[in-house]
Amino acid sequence: MLEIKNLVVEIEGNRILNGLDLTVNNGEIAAIMGPNGSGKSTLSYVVAGKEEYEVLDGEIILDGQNVLEMEPSERAAAGVFLAFQYPLEIPGVATMTFLKAALNAQRKSRGEAELTTPDFIKRVNAAAQQLEIPKDMLKRALNVGFSGGEKKRMEILQMALLEPRFCILDETDSGLDIDALRIAAEGVNALRSPDRSFLVITHYQRLLNHIVPDSVHVMAGGKIVKSGGKELALELEANGYADYKAQEAA
Repeated sequence: MLEIKNLVVEIEGNRILNGLDLTVNNGEIAAIMGPNGSGKSTLSYVVAGKEEYEVLDGEIILDGQNVLEMEPSERAAAGVFLAFQYPLEIPGVATMTFLKAALNAQRKSRGEAELTTPDFIKRVNAAAQQLEIPKDMLKRALNVGFSGGEKKRMEILQMALLEPRFCILDETDSGLDIDALRIAAEGVNALRSPDRSFLVITHYQRLLNHIVPDSVHVMAGGKIVKSGGKELALELEANGYADYKAQEAA
């Protein structure tokens, strides 16, 4: 589904990604782990199309298309979804208005009819119930006054409604207690499909106890330096990132 070839990226003259290569197959959950500053979040932003980053070399191929030639909105329409590490609060934008506009824009890009209001409400309520999102949250401005766990569940709700092809979770476990982590993970697992892939960025094994990956990749110095199965995450949990930090320093 996704193939990244020799990706070189910098921001404000600082090189962040240094010839990164990564392949994620259809239906695969790929986890990326690594020390702080290794470029994990930068990778997610570049795939999604954040403008501040300058791509100096490489390709990002999604379903045969080079997404680097697309605007962020076009990438979203093609099925790219990014769940942020720190979701923004947007005062003045009602959550339900935002969700309906996003969902219908996605449906329009797929050549599907817009949902009627009753059908939209039915879909949102069903997804919200699964994620244990109370109805009063849906009546507020988007993410305004939400706890960290509530913001992350709202991200998963958006993902459930939009049904993207390629989902990037940027440290979704950050700031979550055990119960919130379980709920968010159950929402992700419910979306697992042979036609949908995930890139899960995390520091810790605990998330991968709930969202079991098919592959684990270690980032250091802006590139993938080691890949393996889910047992690699256990190795990192036991031994830490000291060896990889030494590689970055070198």
